[in-house]
Amino acid sequence: MSRTASRSATPPAGAIEPIDATAPRWNQARLAGAALLGAWAAMFGFLFVTGRVNLYLSTRTSWVVPVGAALFTAGAIGTLLGARSAPGSLSRREATVMTLMVVPVVLVLALPPATLGSFSAAKKTSFSSARFSSVYGQITASSEITLLSVAAAQTSDQGAQALAKRAGASVDFVGMVTRYADTPADEFLLTRFVITCCVADATVAQVRVVNVTPGRFRQNEWVEVTGPIYPLGREVIVSATSIAPVPTPEKPYLTP
Repeated sequence: MSRTASRSATPPAGAIEPIDATAPRWNQARLAGAALLGAWAAMFGFLFVTGRVNLYLSTRTSWVVPVGAALFTAGAIGTLLGARSAPGSLSRREATVMTLMVVPVVLVLALPPATLGSFSAAKKTSFSSARFSSVYGQITASSEITLLSVAAAQTSDQGAQALAKRAGASVDFVGMVTRYADTPADEFLLTRFVITCCVADATVAQVRVVNVTPGRFRQNEWVEVTGPIYPLGREVIVSATSIAPVPTPEKPYLTP
């Protein structure tokens, strides 16, 4: 009896063994989802480690990057662990959607770092007086005059009057050189972008710099300008006593 049972339990040579239905199988959709979440986690981690977060978000919202990296990493691990519990395939629609979702990751990782430049300055709007009204109170007889407070003051009569009282005061501004077709050779606009949340809501802050050596400074070059300030209505002029090239700031955008 035992020999007969032993022979019947052994499959004949060349026979195909039956598939064990209880054996775990990978779910393709969940595997792809884990890979996608991992890609986004890697992107956020890259932005945080390299400091490129400052090219996209303001100091108020930069916390999103490390938090996002942690959440996407946890999501990727959880999705991967659950990929063996329910077998399934990846549909064409799911593959298309996931491919589109990974495109931003590829662009951020592949493109060289760059800030908004002079071309963007011509497309951006100036400040809203209601939005930056709190800045006006910073322009007092003894307060430091910043590029942000000057730009905000240009949007209201109250701010212009407060700044006019400081005519002749010395300022020290850092920004980009911007020139347009009608800009005189011995002048340029010192430009700085201000973001509240991210670069999508950027507004432009500009002051007119005079007493510039023609041809010395290039478009989009970062410089530090010092000299007395002279408000003329809503236009603000800085008569440069010193202009020096500087590296691109670690945080190129201002945050009100």
